[in-house]
Parts: sequence; C-alpha cells; structure tokens
Amino acid sequence: MSKPKSLRRKYSRALEEDFPESIKITIGDNEVVYRKHMSLRYGENPHQPAAFYSPIEGPLTVGDIKLLKTGKGGLSMTNVEDVNNSMRIVSYFDQPAVAVMKHVNPSGAAAQNGDEPLVEVYRRARDCDALAAFGSVVGFNCEVDPVTAEELMNSYVEGVVAPSYADGCMEFFNQKKNIRIMQVDGIDTVSKYIDEPMWPLDISVQADGSVILQAPMLTKLKSVEDLRVVTEREPTPQELKDLLFSWYICMNVRSNGVVLSKDNATIGVGTGQQDRVTAVKLALEKAVGGGHGDEISGSVLASDGFFPFRDSIELLAEYGVKAIVQPGGSVRDKDVIAACNENDIAMVFSDERCFRHF
Repeated sequence: MSKPKSLRRKYSRALEEDFPESIKITIGDNEVVYRKHMSLRYGENPHQPAAFYSPIEGPLTVGDIKLLKTGKGGLSMTNVEDVNNSMRIVSYFDQPAVAVMKHVNPSGAAAQNGDEPLVEVYRRARDCDALAAFGSVVGFNCEVDPVTAEELMNSYVEGVVAPSYADGCMEFFNQKKNIRIMQVDGIDTVSKYIDEPMWPLDISVQADGSVILQAPMLTKLKSVEDLRVVTEREPTPQELKDLLFSWYICMNVRSNGVVLSKDNATIGVGTGQQDRVTAVKLALEKAVGGGHGDEISGSVLASDGFFPFRDSIELLAEYGVKAIVQPGGSVRDKDVIAACNENDIAMVFSDERCFRHF
C-alpha cells in the first residue's frame, strides 16, 4: 500500500483543473458568457478541483479580484465566498466598515462611529468573537491604512480584501508568508435593494444536475424609516440605527441566524441552527464568551425569521436586550409582541424574511 500524502500538505498545494476557458449560460433571451478568471487552489475541500469565472460584460467586484499577495498557493473556493459575503455586508455602509468572515459567515462586523480610526473599527469587528476570527478573511469598504495593516498582522488572518491599500501596508503584510492580500473595485455597483436590478440570478445546482433559479437576496430596508414599530415602546434613535445595522449583517448569516449588536458593532452572532431559540442562546453565549457580557444590556437583536413563541423574547429580556427587529408573520405575533411589552422591549418588523442557506 502506498503511503498517503499528508492532508496538511494538500491544504497549501494547488490542485490541477481542466475546466474550460469560458462557459455560456442562456436564461430566456439573456445569454451570459463567463471567462475563467483564475484557477483556484481547490474547491470546498482539497480533493475538489475548482476554477473561478466572471462575466465578460458588466461591472465587476469579486469577479475582477486582484491578488496582490498570493499566500499559500492562491485562493480556494471558500476564500472567494468569504470575499463575496464580506463585500455584500460592507457595501451597505457609507462610512468605513469591516466584516470578519469565517466559513462564509461573519464572526464579527463593525461600522465607524464618528471619526473613529479604521483600526478601531477593525478591532471591534474582530473582537466580537476573537476565537472564531482565527484564520479569517477580513473585508473593508475603504482604503486600508498602515496602522490597520499592522494590527491585522497581530493575529492569524488568512486574507484581506479592500478597494485599495495606502503606501506602507505591504511592508506589514509581507511579514507573513501565507497571507493573501486582495483588491476589488466597484463595491458601489453591488445591488443591495429590491428596486435595483435583480441580476445576477442565484443558481443552485442539485445533486442530479437540476437547477433552481431565484432572484438575488436584496432588501427593501434603506433607512430606519422603513422599520415598522409594533410595540408600545418605540426604539430610541440609537437603537434604530443599531437595528438597521444588525439587519444588514443578519442578511448574510446562515439561517436560522440572529445577530446581537451595540453601537454599530456585533457582539454576538448565532448562526446555522435548526431552531430559533438555540440561535438566540448561541448569540448570547458567544457574547458572554467573547467578553461582551456587560454589553448585552442595552443591545439590540436582529432575527432572520419570525419568532414562533415568546421563549426567545423572555430569554433576551433576562439579559437586558432592549430592541428587536424581525420579519413578523407568525400566527403568534400578538403573543410575541405582548412578551416584548411586558419586558419593556421595543420591537420592529422588517416585513421581509432574510433566510440564507448558502
């Protein structure tokens, strides 16, 4: 029996692929031609060959990604997906914003408060869950400065993606051999709201080659005025800002997902659970375990789906959460709203669901 190759070695070696240089997809009267942008190190796992394609026409962000530093053999499929989801998140903010991605989910995210330096925005995003941030891809919607670049090198980061980097950043990035440094343009061209072009369509390929087409996941929530208050207590202006911030993050969390936030930063993310109350428990546990236990009181929570029972509300009340955004639509909405009123929690409905199953 031949000696098996070390799986550790496979992680850093590019897998050969022989996929075509271009592919063509026809949907009704629309024909889209894709060119191979790059061969990937591998797909989701080291035994899966993969290639990354981008359309030859139209504005590009992720599809025109530039590798300024390749790290250990270039990008894997998960790296590209982390870049993509980080750009989806930070594109919603006009001020500098940071998303720390791990396995296509944000382990933390933050947006600038006032004239806060970028390095502090990054620290707040990273420190939401510093344990999960180990080996992350960090996405920015603004130019990275040398102070932030130096801070990025103080923990293990697999990749950084931003529109640009100031002079002096690469001196810090070059201190670590395996980090990938990426540049993307056109973040402002990413569709975010439902009144913008519903393109590209999402394509999901099934086990037998069948496909599902669906419109992309966009939101109708452009400002706090689009949130509908359903409780006796109205959210404060800061709570409303944090609720909208939390909703934009929650849109990019695997369902069932909830996001705890305070002052434009996540403090706990509960993701990928089969029931909502466990997602809530996970977010609270993450917040406490990440050193944010004292910040839960006065925080807000976003939920990607409705609350079927009042149990989650009563649990959040025990920790002092003061405002919640959720889609609404449960047959028990009245009971859930009553639980909020009994605990002086403000609740707003988004009137839209944002499930993501990737």
